[in-house]
Amino acid sequence: MPDFKKYKPYSIRLKDYDYSEPGDYFVTICTDDRKCIFGVIVDGNMILNNLGKIIEEEILKTMEIRKELDVDIFSIMPNHLHLIISLSDVYYDPVETNGRSSLQYGENKFCMKPKSVSSFVAGFKSAATKRINILRETPKQLVFQDGYHEHIIRNQQSYDEIYIYIQSNPQTWGRDRNNPKNL
Repeated sequence: MPDFKKYKPYSIRLKDYDYSEPGDYFVTICTDDRKCIFGVIVDGNMILNNLGKIIEEEILKTMEIRKELDVDIFSIMPNHLHLIISLSDVYYDPVETNGRSSLQYGENKFCMKPKSVSSFVAGFKSAATKRINILRETPKQLVFQDGYHEHIIRNQQSYDEIYIYIQSNPQTWGRDRNNPKNL
């Protein structure tokens, strides 16, 4: 078996693409070990539990805090969430975040590019994890997988297809690849 610690982590990010560029992005964030902790699907509807409600509140709070970002649509599922986020080129003061996603190397330290997809994900995951762990009384417990998946939406047809996918995700849970019954 290869020693993966010897190799640089593989990135699915598009090489040389600036993820702070204005545009639309499809983002998927999964829970640690894909544990179903945000609620249940009943008759094609997602019923959020207290942890799922925290996720919803943090998504809504994101739009208040990050003026350069709009969440066009989102769907919280039992063990993951999907969002379409739109980054604009409107200048606002950067929001400082700490996290492990898409760090860049700056002058003698790692830094995250402000107003980017990665800074949004890191800030969101950090805030949601903190609140969830306070509620569960589980300090430093992982809530999310380290990474996330993103897709640059390049045209209206793609945007429309992804929008419908996110909107109908609870109704298709039975055949969702993130459903533990399908793993």
